[in-house]
Amino acid sequence: MTTGTPRPQVDTSKPHPARVYDYLLGGKDNYPVDREVGKQLPDLGKRSARQNRAFMHRASAWLAGNGTDQFLDIGTGIPTAPNLHQVVQRINPKARIVYTDNDPIVLRHAEALLISTPEGGTDYVEADVREPEAILDHARTFLDFSRPVALSLVALMHFVPDESDPYGIVRTLVDALPSGSHLVLSHGTFDFHPQVANQVTGAYDRGGIDLRFRTHSEVERFFDGLDLVEPGLVTGPEWYKDTPAPESEENAVYVGVARVG
Repeated sequence: MTTGTPRPQVDTSKPHPARVYDYLLGGKDNYPVDREVGKQLPDLGKRSARQNRAFMHRASAWLAGNGTDQFLDIGTGIPTAPNLHQVVQRINPKARIVYTDNDPIVLRHAEALLISTPEGGTDYVEADVREPEAILDHARTFLDFSRPVALSLVALMHFVPDESDPYGIVRTLVDALPSGSHLVLSHGTFDFHPQVANQVTGAYDRGGIDLRFRTHSEVERFFDGLDLVEPGLVTGPEWYKDTPAPESEENAVYVGVARVG
């Protein structure tokens, strides 16, 4: 386990996206400030969080079943079983996973993320996606970047505002991946429910959390130069490959998987 900077203390006076997400998923590793943000969100928030998590499971399992055995998961969040490594190591016990998050409470729970199969391996680095080179430097010590890697950015980039150059961040990460790698990305949107935009952004703004939900075309830009896997950039329940179709629900998330050429 590695930390990019000296370990900060958990600030229980300010909400954090990872802990709000934990609350939306029904977890208990959150504080009153996180629950306050979550309670201000419409029911759509909980449904979207659940759908987002289910997409991560389906996409990771599909990649593992098609030969990918290395995963770099940025914005990991608080461990919620099954975690990514549990999903992929059921299919390929030799899979190796690097988890990354910038919330100190995730680091405190990282032991749950490090229980690997004997044949495979997991690692954790405390870092911020806005420092992609630092993440890559660590990932290269654990993963073999001469072979395909699946980069997972699930429900993360909508917390990176435009002024932080989200597209440049993703490009830096993707450019480091060898041919045959994949980008797995999900992102919040108000395309389907513009009426809740003020409610959602207001809840996060009052908590001091940057939130920038994006349109279909704006999310699609993250995949520029990559080959989107069918069915393309779709809503959470619409992405599935070799599993039964998920139940269709209202949602506020775009998801996609793309191959690096």
